[in-house]
Amino acid sequence: MSSKHLLAIAAVAAAFSGFARADEADGSQYAVRFDGTRTRAEVKAEAARVPATRSTEPAGSRVAEPVKSTVDTAVVRAEAAQAVRLGKISSGEIGL
Repeated sequence: MSSKHLLAIAAVAAAFSGFARADEADGSQYAVRFDGTRTRAEVKAEAARVPATRSTEPAGSRVAEPVKSTVDTAVVRAEAAQAVRLGKISSGEIGL
């Protein structure tokens, strides 16, 4: 690599490094002061009640109970094998 290429790369890097420091990093422009009316004890009591009333289970994660059946597994497998032999259902990668 020639010195022209190195100088060009250094110039581009120096130019772009100024964009990263264009704003304050502390976020002080977003600081807001809140004046609460509740006491510290009230807030702590409310925070202690939250775990008792909130579920830790993610929404939609419940699993349905298995279906209760009176049919024996061997009977179901035998009927499925017979249906495949008779061509009522497809088998493998063959579609209808």
